[in-house]
Amino acid sequence: MSMALAWDYPQPHTVALTVLPEHIDVMRHTNNVVYQQWMEAAAWSHSQAHGLGPEEYEACGHGMVVRRHELDYLAASHLHEELVMATWLLKVDKLSTHRVYQIIRLSDGLTIFRGSTHLVCIEIASGRLKRMPAHFYETYSRLVISPASQPEEIA
Repeated sequence: MSMALAWDYPQPHTVALTVLPEHIDVMRHTNNVVYQQWMEAAAWSHSQAHGLGPEEYEACGHGMVVRRHELDYLAASHLHEELVMATWLLKVDKLSTHRVYQIIRLSDGLTIFRGSTHLVCIEIASGRLKRMPAHFYETYSRLVISPASQPEEIA
């Protein structure tokens, strides 16, 4: 990446993306469902980079599931475009995490997408809401960006 990217927050966890033929819909741009898949992939990448992946979820019988997504499509992406998605954790409590996402198109540095996800912890076997295991809470809490880095409406 030759240009400095204008991230919404410091220290992003990033994932490089390329718009492939299977991402394109009848409107000739990336289908909205693909953005949700990219969000999931970025969240897993971030979690796994800090030691919390599917194996750890299975081992303790708990996992994080989506309670709510908010998606803002700011500009379309098209076949073969190179993008970078970033993710950050803004808030963690004993039951949930609040994660945000931003996608920048590399050709012009434009932010084309912003999203957020509220995830809650469940017991995998029952599907019931449960407190996060201590390891989850400690790991995710360490990843929260500082309140000084957050816009006033979020902090």
